[in-house]
Amino acid sequence: MFRPQAIAVLPPMASQYDSAREDIQEVLSGALNKTANIEHVVSPENVTDIFQASKEAFDALVFYFSRLEMTGQSDKDSAVKLGKALNVDSFIVVRVNSWEYMRKEGDNVGRVGLSLRLVDATTGTTVWKARHERSSSYMFYRPNLKDVAKELAAEMIKAMPPQAKQ
Repeated sequence: MFRPQAIAVLPPMASQYDSAREDIQEVLSGALNKTANIEHVVSPENVTDIFQASKEAFDALVFYFSRLEMTGQSDKDSAVKLGKALNVDSFIVVRVNSWEYMRKEGDNVGRVGLSLRLVDATTGTTVWKARHERSSSYMFYRPNLKDVAKELAAEMIKAMPPQAKQ
């Protein structure tokens, strides 16, 4: 059974919701620290520092994302390079699918949608992936989308292997 000891949340893949990138990385790292059965979660700040300090790590990230976009598959070589650069045995690839306020069936809603992919950084294998969305309706006061994201992330991380602490 796949039991990662150290994990990093990669910067979210580019999407139309780039304004949510930092919040999502922080929310997911927090959810992993709280609920996942993993010894070490690399902070978003440390992940950013590593990519800024190492051209090789940054190039591996760019190549990994472009291969994932083109083929839908995790690239083994760049996944292993990312794992070594981040000093982790697994990482999470994130795409923000929605991060918005809208009208839905006559109601005002704040909506957050995420796609997550857990990758074994020692083999490049995708171990688990999920896509989910959460909405919060409101009348006068908009919900904070980061709070909606925290609920969604906690729910998704609980379903991720290894199973969360009880």
